Amino acid sequence: MKVAFFSSKAYDRTFFEAANADYGHDLQFFETGLSLGTVQLATGFRAVCSFVNDRLDAITLEALAELGVEHVALRCAGFNQVDLSAAERLGLRVVRVPAYSPHAVAEHAIALILTLNRKIHRAYARTREGNFALDGLVGFDLNGRTVGIIGTGRIGAVLTQILRGFGCHVLAHDLVENPDCLAAGAVYTDLDQLWQEAQIISLHCPLTPQTYHLVNREAIAKMQPGTMLINTSRGGLVDTQAVIEGLKLKRIGALGLDVYEQEEPLFFQDHSTEIIHDDVFQRLLTFPNVVITGHQAFLTDTALHNIAETTLSNLTDLEQGRACPNQLFAG
Repeated sequence: MKVAFFSSKAYDRTFFEAANADYGHDLQFFETGLSLGTVQLATGFRAVCSFVNDRLDAITLEALAELGVEHVALRCAGFNQVDLSAAERLGLRVVRVPAYSPHAVAEHAIALILTLNRKIHRAYARTREGNFALDGLVGFDLNGRTVGIIGTGRIGAVLTQILRGFGCHVLAHDLVENPDCLAAGAVYTDLDQLWQEAQIISLHCPLTPQTYHLVNREAIAKMQPGTMLINTSRGGLVDTQAVIEGLKLKRIGALGLDVYEQEEPLFFQDHSTEIIHDDVFQRLLTFPNVVITGHQAFLTDTALHNIAETTLSNLTDLEQGRACPNQLFAG
C-alpha cells in the first residue's frame, strides 16, 4: 500500500523503514503536519499516517476522501484529534496504536517526579557554573508518600508498580478498576478524596469531553498546599491558566509537563532562534519549580519499534480487507 507519513522525523523513518522490510508497503515521509493546508500532499496515496498534533477534522477528512485516500493510520494511542463521526460517514477506516510501551511513559513520569523533587534541573545548571551550594535543593523521600494516579490503563498500572517499589501509597481513580493495580496495592477512590489526600498526582487518562480541564480551579482548591502535578497524557486535561494561579498561590508545589494544551504550533519543532508568542507557555517557563519536556515520554527505541510494527500491521490488515483489532469503529 502507498502511504503518506505526515509530521515525520528522522527517527520515524529509521524505525518504519526497518520494520517495513517484513511488510513491503510503499512509504513516503513528509516533515510537514497534516491539515487542510497540506492535504494535497496525499494525492495518489491510498493511506495517510499521522501523529498526535495533525489536524483530522471533518473538512480535512473530506479533502482526503476526495483525493481517494481510504485509510487513516494513527501512529499514536490518542485519537481526540480525529473527527471519527466524519471519518465513518466518509467511509475512511481509522486505526491506531493502542499500546506501544507503557513502561516508556510511566518511566518518564517518574523521571519528572524525581527531577522536580530532587531539583535535578537546578542542580545541573549550578554545577556547570561551578556552584556546588546545596541551598534550595532540599527534596523529600518518596517512600511513604501518597501518590494519586488518574487513569489506570496499561501506563497507570506500570506506574503503580514502580511507585509501590519506591514504597509509596497509591490512590487510583478510573471508571473501571484494573486488577493489576489492585494486585500491586493501589486503593481506588473518588476524585475528591484523591485531590485532597495525594501529595503527588499523575495524569494518565484519555482526553474526552468529560476529562477536558479535569485539573481546574475547583480541583486545585481541594489539593494540599505544595502538591506535585505530573501530566504525560494529554495537554487538554489541564487548565493551564488555573495551574499558573495554583503555582503562584503555592497550592501546586511543582509541575511536570510532557504535554501542553496549546502544544501544536510548538512541540516537535526547533524554535530556539525564534520568539515564542505563546505568553501562557512562556509564563510557565519562568517558574523554578516547573519542568517541561516536549512530548517525549513515548520516545524510546522499544516504543518506536512497537509503533512501527503495529502501524504497518494495521495497514496490512486494511490492505488485505481483514478485520483490524485496532480500528476505531466498525467501518
